[in-house]
Amino acid sequence: MRAWSLASPTGPDGLVLADRPDPPLGPLDVRLRVRAVSLQYRDLLMIRGQYGRTTPGLVPCSDASGDVVEVGAAVREVAVGARVTSTFAPGWTAGALTLAAAKTALGAGGTGTLADHLVLPAYAVMPVPAHLSHEEAATLPCAALTAWHALFEQGPVVPGSTGRSIGSGGVSVFALQFARLAGARVLVTTRSPAKADRLRELGADEVLDVSADPAWGDRVRALAGGEGVDHVVEAGGHGTFDQSVRAVRLGGTISLIGVLAGPAPVNLTPVLMRNIRVQGVLVGSHEMFRRMNAALLRHGVRPVVDRVLAFAEAPEAFRYLERGAHVGKVVITV
Repeated sequence: MRAWSLASPTGPDGLVLADRPDPPLGPLDVRLRVRAVSLQYRDLLMIRGQYGRTTPGLVPCSDASGDVVEVGAAVREVAVGARVTSTFAPGWTAGALTLAAAKTALGAGGTGTLADHLVLPAYAVMPVPAHLSHEEAATLPCAALTAWHALFEQGPVVPGSTGRSIGSGGVSVFALQFARLAGARVLVTTRSPAKADRLRELGADEVLDVSADPAWGDRVRALAGGEGVDHVVEAGGHGTFDQSVRAVRLGGTISLIGVLAGPAPVNLTPVLMRNIRVQGVLVGSHEMFRRMNAALLRHGVRPVVDRVLAFAEAPEAFRYLERGAHVGKVVITV
């Protein structure tokens, strides 16, 4: 098989494309002909050597969509020819996340998806919703499921509530789509005014340019009637957390799904004094994935794919992600 791997943790320039031995197929496994891979910010951190311990030879990426070309002798639930996606953590089937399940996450030193073939346990692949292309389906395992988990599995967003998402990356755009699907009012903050019109097209009720306003949390709270929003999908982490606290109502929820904005001091006192719930969200289980796919299929939701690049252009796809010019997902077609 052909796969991109990391020769040195120097970012996109450290990736090399080479032939590798085909992974063996166990009796409970399936072999995929990979058709598309979507990129996460986590993948970028990984190839920079900024996410845990990065070792030479790492095949990055956790999200793929493809066609089943071979099944193990004991596999009954998946057939050759099926269109399926990977799952972020093959060991997390249902219930609460465990340490053992977290260690099965793809693209973190074991199996990575940036290859033309992939072997996974049969129980760890998901059928592609019939209305989606492989390029669209490849965006589901991490970004879509993280947004779904944050909005519907930890305390469901309900019609008439108000939410806010940060930025225009994959999880943030899925959060916008899902919240609108649930009948919520959605406020989006961005540091790129050029993206505002596109975010409004996708359903944002308000788009705030926060590039020149360090106290934008107060503006968000004012737009939410002075009380604050019910739910914040927080992608920035340290760099935006204090403003998210100012934006959310008393007793509201902040779903922490990323750390894109870099390190900065965080004041925890208002979290206590305003009775705010802060919930870390690490993607989701297979059970959550099935519920999400059913909703996507029922309502015809299509992921927002900003750009599709060829397999041979994988380093450039990472560079494009690094520039932050995208709205939605960056996908590599294989």
